[in-house]
Amino acid sequence: MPSRNIEDCVPLLQKCWRDGSKAFAALNPELPQPLITCTYRTPEEQLELYAKGRTKPGGIVTQIKRGGKHNSYPSKAFDIAFKTKEGKLDWSPKLFEKFAHIVAIQYPDVEWGGRWKSFKDLPHFQV
Repeated sequence: MPSRNIEDCVPLLQKCWRDGSKAFAALNPELPQPLITCTYRTPEEQLELYAKGRTKPGGIVTQIKRGGKHNSYPSKAFDIAFKTKEGKLDWSPKLFEKFAHIVAIQYPDVEWGGRWKSFKDLPHFQV
């Protein structure tokens, strides 16, 4: 199972996550809150994820077969989702946009996958 530990990321992303999630909570206390869904992934986990929508059931979730930002250690990427007070996951694009806006202001060197042209990856942040 991929790591969800922010300590498995490079120091810049660790700080970005801590500052970004804290600022998001302060600005949006009534909204679902961000949580880490993935930091580091082994090469085997990456290949398994790449197979989804190709040779395994499900939709395509990654364009990277191997050697991605999640596959180096420490990781150069993290993925997030949002959790409601009731404990349900919320994948609303508006939530990702709000979080990405906060990150962009404080951490211009952190790239958001939601700004990519060909394959939008709203949960993804990387250096």
